[in-house]
Amino acid sequence: MKRYVALGSSMAAGPGIGPRAAGAPRWSGRSARNYAHLVAERFDFELTDVTFSGATTAHLLADRQHAAPPQITTLDGSESLVTVTIGGNDVGYVPLLMAAALPRGARRLPLLGGRISELLNGDVRDRVLAEVSHSLAAVGREARRRAPHARIFFVDYLTLLPPEGIAAQPLSEEDADLGRRVASTLEKLTADAAAQTGCEIIRAGAASRDHHAWSAEPWTTTPAKYVVPLPGRPAPLHPNAAGMRAVAELIAAQL
Repeated sequence: MKRYVALGSSMAAGPGIGPRAAGAPRWSGRSARNYAHLVAERFDFELTDVTFSGATTAHLLADRQHAAPPQITTLDGSESLVTVTIGGNDVGYVPLLMAAALPRGARRLPLLGGRISELLNGDVRDRVLAEVSHSLAAVGREARRRAPHARIFFVDYLTLLPPEGIAAQPLSEEDADLGRRVASTLEKLTADAAAQTGCEIIRAGAASRDHHAWSAEPWTTTPAKYVVPLPGRPAPLHPNAAGMRAVAELIAAQL
């Protein structure tokens, strides 16, 4: 049986999409119906899923997360397939959108207001985007070194925001524009990292332009109905079950 290792953050883990993966750490948010599990079932892969909500590129490469070792250490050279979805937490992508969805008055609160201002500061977002470019390439190089015989797919993020001119309430147009800029830049940097390191790219963002969170057939969730994850419901501003199925189909098509 061919071995498949899935690496990444909550966008790959699938928090709130039931049921939870067997044996998954409580805080991982790892679903048994995320795209890795769906692909593994379809192709009869032996899956090792170490995706973890909140993961950054540092958690893939060097840092422990809730006692879990760096995700990259799972690779031992026996893999046929590796998928990676990472980078959004490095640049504060979803936190930016969640901050933008809060009532305007929250921006005046002690401590919280400063964090919100930082997240919605375009210059700060540009700086962290410049830094994640190198981190994504480091992930690709290390994955390729550890899994020399595998097909390694960077899977970029599903589109969350509607195109310019379509309201994304409760976000202001200015904040939505910043979110779109962060998303498009991260998408490009992910593709660049894949190309630079001999990996492949799954363009989930491009495939989901018409399935943004505010569309009639969304593949992701909005921040409007609930602010924190609820049992049995996908996390706000994250893939839903349809989104995970769509990403699995994209991977299957490339395989």
